[in-house]
Order: sequence, then structure tokens, then C-alpha cells
Amino acid sequence: MLPSHVSLVVAGGGPAGFMAAITAAEVTIAAGGTPAVLVLEATPEPLHKVLISGGGRCNVTHACWDPLALVGYYPRGGRALRGPFSRFATTETVAWFERRGLALVEEPDGRLFPRSQRSASVVDTLRREAARLGVTLHTSEALQAAVALAGGGFELRLRSGALLRADRLLLATGSHPSGHRLAVGLGHTVVPPVPSLFTLRLADHPLAALAGVVMDPAGLELTLAGSASRRQRQSGPLLITHWGLSGPTVLRLTAFAARDLKQAGYRGELRVDWSGGRSQLQLQELFGQLRRDQARKQLANARPWPELSRRLWLHLLDRLGVDGELRWADLGRRPQEALIEALRASRYPVSGRGPFGEEFVTAGGIALGEVNLATMESRRQSGLYLAGEILDVDGVTGGFNFQHCWSSGWLAGQAIAAAGP
Repeated sequence: MLPSHVSLVVAGGGPAGFMAAITAAEVTIAAGGTPAVLVLEATPEPLHKVLISGGGRCNVTHACWDPLALVGYYPRGGRALRGPFSRFATTETVAWFERRGLALVEEPDGRLFPRSQRSASVVDTLRREAARLGVTLHTSEALQAAVALAGGGFELRLRSGALLRADRLLLATGSHPSGHRLAVGLGHTVVPPVPSLFTLRLADHPLAALAGVVMDPAGLELTLAGSASRRQRQSGPLLITHWGLSGPTVLRLTAFAARDLKQAGYRGELRVDWSGGRSQLQLQELFGQLRRDQARKQLANARPWPELSRRLWLHLLDRLGVDGELRWADLGRRPQEALIEALRASRYPVSGRGPFGEEFVTAGGIALGEVNLATMESRRQSGLYLAGEILDVDGVTGGFNFQHCWSSGWLAGQAIAAAGP
């Protein structure tokens, strides 16, 4: 049975919602109070995104320990997060989970996973902690409407038809339109969401035969249709797929260019540096050395450097019409310059996003200027708090979106408990 009146209702049983509910209950108990916290989750399974993230391992956060450096991983909201991250960021997140028996381990690329390598460990920790503190969880129950009362607090109507009152309301519904609708009804503005963190589809896909090839690092420069000045650059691991290009560097590129890509209709030109950042002069010297040291070897059998994918090298030879059986000693100036240009700046037309539904997050949400980011309380409606992906904040892949959820949820929970009954 649902209570008729609670101190705090959290709409959304995801990472931000659970962190806020746990924190508010814990601080209230520490102050000698009795928490009355209710979490409403619209689906049958709370924390589902945590459970499926990271291939079932859950990339909890990222080993970026300096808050000033951490904000650089957020295409939208980074500057605004300096304050929140100065109070609760990676160091605090790791300590928070470790105090509750969940150790995190760092992978070579900086991602932090539970030592168990099971996302269920993260879910179990959050659910166990919420239950220990007396947080009530109702699944398959969504908040349908919220009305701010003249004397303070909110009247809430649920999907089941039940009515209840709450002294405070936290919206942590992620990017779901229902949360945006509730926030708008309480006076907020929504920055229109657009896809972020997605792969790129190539027109006529000239690299389709190379699906599965990984180059690290590869440099990308994206020029969007209709504006030569709208360029984005990234460098890192690149994966060739059956439909186009993917991998961490493409996801970062599309995250920072999300709104411009939407405006350009996902059309443009992608310049790829396969050379690992080598200059034209460096490649000329390298090719000269190959002509001397590998003179009798055929081009097809002696790549310029070991890390260059053999499949990609053969593809570039074929694309430029250079005979792979040609010996290095016989490579002429013109084909050499063509190969160097292809290695440094191959150009591919972008024709759209990758497969539909593949997007990891969205860019958009409640405008940050309408929220006090020190407390996560609305500047438009007293007693209303917002946390997690409902805000116009998004990070690149690697645990950064979860980190924002932990930080904003913790700040909201602290502020709600401090506000008292």
C-alpha cells in the first residue's frame, strides 16, 4: 500500500534517483530523524540501465581524479559541473561504494568497474543500502502529474490512480519524455533532446570489406554540410563496422558535435588520419627508409609500420591503383605522395547515423540555468529537485554519464535532508 503523505518522492529508480534517496535517508537518520522516502519506478526493474551497462559489467565511473579535468569530458554542462564535482566526484564515488563493500578496479583505459566484473553487484549494493535505510520502492508505478500546493509541497497522481502528498519531489527520470513533461508543468524549460554518442554511417561505405579492423590511434576531423567552419576533431581507437565507423573516438566526436550534426542532417565529410599523427615529412622519411631497408620486398608484404592494419594497407593500395607486387625500391614519387596523403587524410562522405536505436545517451533536458547546481533544487519551483540525465548534461562514453548521476543525486539528497521535514 502506498502512503498518503511522505517527506520525499523520487520519480525514477535509476542511479541518480537511488543515490538521492539513499543519501537523503542516511543524512536524516544521522540527524536523529526518521526518513519517509518513496522511490517510484515506472518499469518492473529498477536500475535496469546500470544492470545492462558496460556489457553487463557496469562502468561505474572513470579514473579522472581532478574535478577540473573531469568536466572536460562533458560536451554539454561541463563548465557548470565544476562546482558539483568539487564536492562529489570520482574520488568520493569510489569511497562511497567501497564503504558499502563494493570495491572498484581500474582498467588500462581508466574505466572503473566493480571487482566482481558484474553489474548486478552495483545494483545489489544500491538496493541493499536503500532497504537498510528504510527507503520504500514501488516498481511498475509512474508519476503521472504533479501540482505544487500553495502552502508548500506537492499533490501527486500516479499511473495507478493513487493520490499522495509529498513535501519534496525529485525528478530523476532520465531522458524519458514523461519527466520532461512533469518538469515543464512545474515551470521548467526543456532544451530539445538530440541523439548523442552514436556511430557514423558512410555513403557507399568504401571500407565495408574491412569490418572488424581497429586502428589506434586514428585522427578524425569532421566537416559538416553547409559550413566549412563547423569542424570537430578527435583522436583515439577507431573501429570499422559493416555500416561505417565506430569506437571510442567516433563516440566522442559525435557527442561533442551532436547538435551540429542534427542541424546538418547528419551529412558531412570525415577526414581520417590513419598514420597515428605522423607528419608528411615524417612519412616521407619513413618511405625513404623503406625503399632502402626493404628494397626487395613487395609493398603488399611490407607495411610501413607494424601497427598499420595489413587489411587497411592493402585496401589503400588497391584504392589508389598501386600494384601491391611492386617492390619498395621501385615505388615512384607520385604513388608515394598519394599513399602518404591517403594515410594522413583519407576522406569519406558521412551519410547518417549508425543503426537506429543504437544511441547511448541524448543531449538535451532541463536547462541548467533553471537549477541551483549546488543543491539540485529548481529555481522555478521551491521543493522540486532534479538530478541525472533529465538535466541538459551529457558526457562521453567511459563512465562519465554515471558519474554525473552519482554526483547530482548525492547533492540533491544532501540538500533535501538539510531542508528538514
